[in-house]
Amino acid sequence: MKTNTIKLGLKENWKQFTILIIVNAFVGGMVGMERTIIPKLAEIEFRIASKTAILSFIIAFGITKAITNYFTGKLANYFGRKNLLLFGWFLALPIPFILIYAESWNWVIFANILLGISQGLTWSSTVVMKIDLVGENDRGLAMGLNEFAGYFAVGLVAFLSGYIAQNYGITPYPFYLGIGISISGFLLTLLFVKDTRVFVHQENTTNKTEKLDYIFLETTFKNKTLSAITQAGLVNNLNDGMIWGLLPIVLLSLHYDSQNIGIITAIYPAVWGFGQLITGKMSDVYSKKKMLFWGMLLQGIAILFIPFAEEFYQLTTISAFLGLGTALVYPTFLSAIAQATNPNQRAESIGTFRLWRDLGYAIGAIISGITADLFGVNYAIVLIGLITIISSLIIEIRMPKDTVVKE
Repeated sequence: MKTNTIKLGLKENWKQFTILIIVNAFVGGMVGMERTIIPKLAEIEFRIASKTAILSFIIAFGITKAITNYFTGKLANYFGRKNLLLFGWFLALPIPFILIYAESWNWVIFANILLGISQGLTWSSTVVMKIDLVGENDRGLAMGLNEFAGYFAVGLVAFLSGYIAQNYGITPYPFYLGIGISISGFLLTLLFVKDTRVFVHQENTTNKTEKLDYIFLETTFKNKTLSAITQAGLVNNLNDGMIWGLLPIVLLSLHYDSQNIGIITAIYPAVWGFGQLITGKMSDVYSKKKMLFWGMLLQGIAILFIPFAEEFYQLTTISAFLGLGTALVYPTFLSAIAQATNPNQRAESIGTFRLWRDLGYAIGAIISGITADLFGVNYAIVLIGLITIISSLIIEIRMPKDTVVKE
């Protein structure tokens, strides 16, 4: 394909974009498979009482996904987006079988190490490929559609796995979903996905964004725009790691069954997913700084209400507001990073952001687990809520209004 025949844009590349949307739905489904049932599996099947030990699977997932995100960003220009995406799906294939036949908790940890690597390769690749395809004007919309597909699938499969666990047992039947998802994702990528590196060369001929001197340092610390976004991304997944690990435990203590736990835990990623159909395009039009501030603030307030809720309608409402807050920030993170970086450095900058963002899973699980073991689950939840509110204030204070200007 010659560079001068390539056109950037969502309409111009809708077929390949649609395939990538479907692929990312399968990527999200692999996480949704675990979302409802792993904490219950730890307590019932493996008799693990320590909250820190239970959350160890999230720590393993978060660290490996974070590191893989960074290297996916660095290697995307060398090995190609499709090759990394395909390898990620290859690593996903054995995960459901490991969980089905796990004889100890260490096998669950190992499965989540593989899941973290797989998710880092697959999700990061689809993010970068969609940004490559659409060009400058529709980045927010592209990320909204991408994250909608992924997180709606997380919510849907979380609900389905909870339903299956309630009716047929925690294992093995819920993990059969993962077998179908991983095979489908692998074959779809192999047969229909095309690499997008050539689109980067096309965009680079017209893009005037100044290059960063040190991509990792500027994204993490020095550049006010990029570093403010990065810390918020870390805190966003820090609270998501807590919700993933502790919310099912809270609901078990309130004597909710697997099906109702599945409903409550699924509403959060489902609203998160659906909301991005709107918030993604909003981030192309409205202030990214304001969307990030209000989104993080809403998350923090919603989390603070969890320890005071017991009724089903209260918990579902909190879950919905938490999903709305996350929907405001998630596509905005990525579109703002893409807007503030040169096309040739975009993949690595996004990889750096996603490194820190997904380390939030591990950090949140560690903080939540230790605090819950020492002081109780409610104290852990309140602490994470306060950290999230502080993150919103950092956005307000540090991030400039104009996300295009290089600091």
